[in-house]
Amino acid sequence: MNLKDIMAIPDVQSSIDSRQLPINKVGIKSIRHPVKVLDKSGGVQHTIASFNMYVGLPHNFKGTHMSRFVEILNGHEREISVENYEPMLREMVKRLEAETGHLEMGFPYFINKEAPVSKVKSLLDYEVTFIGEILDGDRFRQTTRVVVPATSLCPCSKKISERGAHNQRSHITITATTNSFVWIEELVQMAEGQASCELYGLLKRPDEKMVTERAYDNPKFVEDIVRDVAGVLNADPRIDAYVVESENFESIHNHSAYALIERDKTTG
Repeated sequence: MNLKDIMAIPDVQSSIDSRQLPINKVGIKSIRHPVKVLDKSGGVQHTIASFNMYVGLPHNFKGTHMSRFVEILNGHEREISVENYEPMLREMVKRLEAETGHLEMGFPYFINKEAPVSKVKSLLDYEVTFIGEILDGDRFRQTTRVVVPATSLCPCSKKISERGAHNQRSHITITATTNSFVWIEELVQMAEGQASCELYGLLKRPDEKMVTERAYDNPKFVEDIVRDVAGVLNADPRIDAYVVESENFESIHNHSAYALIERDKTTG
């Protein structure tokens, strides 16, 4: 097909729409692509990320050009990273002739953890999402979300029981909007440090004894966890806004316990 034939194909997406209704987000969801992520130890993790890519569509355009989103991903081959995240988002907004854009990159992230007594090392995975946005006025906003598995032990159960206390696996989620660089490991530590006890991929018997006793000595309601994590986030000047959530998957109920605190520190 020559250039003349290509030019003759109608561009339906760019045709005029008369309904006077702008669309906040339009694009593609759940497309997977290889990426690389720097870790705090100085290494590079190569992983697979799931991307959501959206732009704002003005009221007068009928549609957006979906193929351009994929072209942008493929144009970076395997070099998608935190360093070129904002430039890629700005490229997306420019190529789609939009004023606003939203780019999400979700991926598993591994931290090599050392057991507390035996010092044996093992990998533990965390669910991480980078969210970049181009807002009105060409402002860029970076948000990082981490889902951190941890242990919580019920203070009420400990208080009223003669023998032991029930505990549960918890998912502590921090969604932090930052004004400067924050390592994934730092956000993980902010969450793990406020749980009854953190998790490890591998434990020997002396380690298992210690983490069990540590949780027993540090009981936390779901409300305690989100308040304590929020206190840490409040004290960090690199974090402008946050949402902290905790979901405790109860071991003696068929439901979860849940709590959330949200704050925008820039508004007081």
